[in-house]
Parts: sequence; structure tokens; C-alpha cells
Amino acid sequence: MMMNSTHVSYFTLASYFDTGTVKYLYFLIVLTFYFSIICANVFLIVVICMNRSLHEPMYMFLCSLFVNELYGSSGLFPFLLTQILSDIHTVPASLCFLQIFCLYSYGGVEFLTLAIMSYDRYLAICCPLQYNSLMTCNRIARLTALIWFYPLLINLFIVAGLTFPLQLCGNIIHKVYCDNYYVVRLACSDTTVNNIFGLVHMFTVIFGLIVLIIYTYIRILIVCFSGSKQTRQKAVSTCTPHLASLINFSVGCFFEIVQSRFDVQNRLPNMVSVFLSLYWLTCQPLVNPLLYGLKMSKIRDVYKNLLSGEKM
Repeated sequence: MMMNSTHVSYFTLASYFDTGTVKYLYFLIVLTFYFSIICANVFLIVVICMNRSLHEPMYMFLCSLFVNELYGSSGLFPFLLTQILSDIHTVPASLCFLQIFCLYSYGGVEFLTLAIMSYDRYLAICCPLQYNSLMTCNRIARLTALIWFYPLLINLFIVAGLTFPLQLCGNIIHKVYCDNYYVVRLACSDTTVNNIFGLVHMFTVIFGLIVLIIYTYIRILIVCFSGSKQTRQKAVSTCTPHLASLINFSVGCFFEIVQSRFDVQNRLPNMVSVFLSLYWLTCQPLVNPLLYGLKMSKIRDVYKNLLSGEKM
């Protein structure tokens, strides 16, 4: 029987399993993780906003990155906490589509921010004399607007314009959260437009950002090997946390894409499959503030000032 998605009142998340009373332990672990993410990211946002020495392009983009970690976490963790305690793992259709929009736009903002930060590091290290004239306040504002508006608009179109109108043959999603790819797989109607749009977007925007990141780091490496010791130290201190964040996010996305697109999850234990599908959404929001908070010397100096009671 064919059911239009507007008539599907709920989706069932089939990757949850009965854990008995252990679910309360899982709940406390996830709650602690979520609380740590909120505290770490809010703290760094406040530090950057309140400290004038950190009002530089790189830290403005970092502030945007930390805001995105809060946004993505809020789209997942409250939902996970509710589902962990629930005995019936169903989600209203409207909430499911909202979560898809939040998580996909979070991923888009994250990747676009990391790409823009690569470009910023390229200008700072390869064009230091022109950096201030190139990275003006107006350009920072435009880039930040691009970082947020493009993923929000494109994912609104994907969810509302492409996925929601599909006719569905079922309502069971084999994940612990709502995922656009799994909803599209439930479709009885033709998904050619969805597939073409996904391929075009991947080979234009996503591939273009990957090329930008690779190009900027090749240029940075060339400057580091041919430049002075001071240039190498500056590159290492500012690029190491960014590269680590980029690799961590890419690995998480790779886990998710491989196990969902190639049905690897059917060959893995359920706990491993759940962990891999959640990695890019749960680890990145905590890894980023720890990486940048511990590795960036200016932020460490602010910590010391706060601990010593000095004014920022």
C-alpha cells in the first residue's frame, strides 16, 4: 500500500534495542556528554566575544564553529535522551523531518566553516602582508553569512521540496535518529530527481570545497618548507587543531556514508553500527572546543588570565 509522506503520522527507529535497567546508565552517560559539550562551547564563545585580543578573523570563524556545535548537538542529544528512556521508539513525522533538516544543515555548516578556515589560514600564512586588507570586517561578515545561509537554504529545499513530497511504502528507519537517505529509501515513487540533485551537489559544491582545502594546505606546506622557522611555527600552531578537526569530521562522515550507502551496518554488531552512525554528530562538538581551547596559544593565555583573576 502506498502512503504519501504527508499521511505518515510517525516513523519507527529500528536500531534501538532493549537494554533493561542499563538504559538509565546510558542516559546518564549521554546527558553528561551533552552537558560537557554545552559547557565547553559556551565557555569558548564567551571567551572570544569578551576578549578584544581575540576579535580576529580566525577567532570569529571559530566562534561560528562553536555556535554550530551547539546547534547540531541540540538537534540530536535531547532526542536521544528521550528515546533512551522510551520503551516505544517512534517519532512524529514532523519532528523527524525537522531533525533531518537540523542534522544535515549542521553538517553543511561544519564542512563549509572548515573550508573557509582553510582559506583564512592560507591568506594569513601565504599572504601575510595583504591579509588585513583581504580579510576585512565586511568580508568576514559575508563569509559568515554564506557559512550559515547556504546550508540552511539548501537543506530546507532538500527536506521540504524533495523528500517530504515522496510517496512512502513504509515508516521503519534502521537508525537511532532520523536520516534523509533512509527516508528516501522508503519511497515507492520515483526518486530520480533526488538522486540527480544529490550527485550534482556532491560533484560541484562538496568536491569544490575539498579541492579548496587541498589547494590551501598544499600552498601552506610549500611556504612552510621554504620559509623561516617563525613561519613554520605559526603554521603549526594555527593549522594543527584545524587539520585535526577536519580529519576527525571527515572520518566521522566516512563512517556514516560507508555503513549506510553500502549496507555495512547489516554485517556489524548493532552497538558498533550505532557508534559509527553517531560518531560525526557526537564527537565533533566536543573535540573542537578541546582542540582549539588547548592548542591555541591566545585562548590559553585568556585561561591563565581568568585563573589569575586578571581582566580580559
